[in-house]
Amino acid sequence: MNAFGRRNNIGGAGARPGFGVARPMQGGGFQKPDPAGEQFPPLDTLQAAGEDPSLVPASQMDAMQRLADRQAASAESGSSRVEGFEASIHRIKEQVLPRLLERVDPEAAATLGKDELAEEFRPIIGEVLAELRLTLNRREQFALEKVLVDELLGLGPLEELLADADISDIMVNGPDQTFVERKGKLELAQIQFRDEEHLFQIAQRICNSVGRRVDQTSPLADARLKDGSRVNVIVPPLSLKGTAISIRKFSAKPITLDMMAGFGSMSTKMATALKIAGACRFNVVISGGTGSGKTTMLNALSKMIDPGERVLTIEDAAELRLQQPHWLPLETRPANLEGQGEISIRDLVKNALRMRPDRIILGEIRGSECFDMLAAMNTGHDGSMCTLHSNSPREALARMENMVMMSDIKVPKEAISRQIADSVDMIIQVKRLRDGSRRVTNITEVIGMEGPVIVTQELFKFEYLDESADGKIIGEYRAMGLRPYTIDKAKQFGFDQAFLEACL
Repeated sequence: MNAFGRRNNIGGAGARPGFGVARPMQGGGFQKPDPAGEQFPPLDTLQAAGEDPSLVPASQMDAMQRLADRQAASAESGSSRVEGFEASIHRIKEQVLPRLLERVDPEAAATLGKDELAEEFRPIIGEVLAELRLTLNRREQFALEKVLVDELLGLGPLEELLADADISDIMVNGPDQTFVERKGKLELAQIQFRDEEHLFQIAQRICNSVGRRVDQTSPLADARLKDGSRVNVIVPPLSLKGTAISIRKFSAKPITLDMMAGFGSMSTKMATALKIAGACRFNVVISGGTGSGKTTMLNALSKMIDPGERVLTIEDAAELRLQQPHWLPLETRPANLEGQGEISIRDLVKNALRMRPDRIILGEIRGSECFDMLAAMNTGHDGSMCTLHSNSPREALARMENMVMMSDIKVPKEAISRQIADSVDMIIQVKRLRDGSRRVTNITEVIGMEGPVIVTQELFKFEYLDESADGKIIGEYRAMGLRPYTIDKAKQFGFDQAFLEACL
């Protein structure tokens, strides 16, 4: 008798299979299980596999090995401290820098460029090295000059990463750990900061250059670098590992829709449809996650704006770089020490309506400014665009409804949904896939209302097919073959036939 109070092997040979050999039901009616094609191996086979690993299927062994590798990798050290040539140069810098500062006028040094400062420093560095009785070869001396100039005029160790064109993101997690993103993959950077005070000084230098501040009273700050790269800083006590700096680097070369199609981020037909959407003044919402390419897509779409149109951009930290002649960027302002003087995105949107814009472009909508943006789209500012964080076009619409409801405007939900349906023409969904590639996964039209529900139709979709041996995702961009609802808007600009052909 077993543990459940039943006798074993009741019914002889035709009895129900044991617990270890039960199989799931197959579709299409009852089928007699095939012992040779079992989906789940019996328990005795698994027990035998514990003694002999060769009995485990190859696919299962591969999956288990990958899990073991993942678990082992998670325990590896995450310190970016390095030894060798770079470490020795940094040690020498610590000895040379104090003596160098005694011989240099900081105000005069600030007026010189990096190359001029390096020329002025060369003989002084030689004197200091002679005093310290240090002998360097030519390579070491050039490296020391660069490190010292970066320390005095630039952002210290970050300068090396900012100069690398392959790096798109820099993430400093305290003085001992810095990660970078190369080609969509994160890796540990080989740079080091002296200590927390050194890192905090660099964070302050970044914020002070754009009139922002960061300290213990205001430990969060958004800023930008001279080249337009976006910076976020968070300092202790909020950051427990020390000062954290996140830099989203700005691409020096403007990226166009054709280039994105060449990279494989979208198909040629999708690029054509988006060009027409930009040229025909569709109201566009670009949706996606962090680092998925929303700002890059917005910059690429701006290339299709008529040069004669007046465009206003509104952002927390100005990072958009529109490729138009008549473009005016606006930026928010945080409150001062007394908690006064704050200018929010909503204030700027209201003010922008009085500045005779043809289009208003919001870097990102997060709250009640969504209502003002919808009002602008629906009151003669066709072709306005914005970005928001969302996982799908349908969720983007729900988030817009929620953001309007977050404001102090008492409007029924149905009226909000109708306002969105009347204002937004197209939603572009972008995603960063697990292989690091950025793809346009959906292009969706907003058609209107059906009862309380906003009706949409999908024009294009990216469909996942497989994964290559080197981990690259293989997929297909598919046109849904539907007649675009916005074709009447394209007809006013003479692009109706081209738009129809691209969507079919």
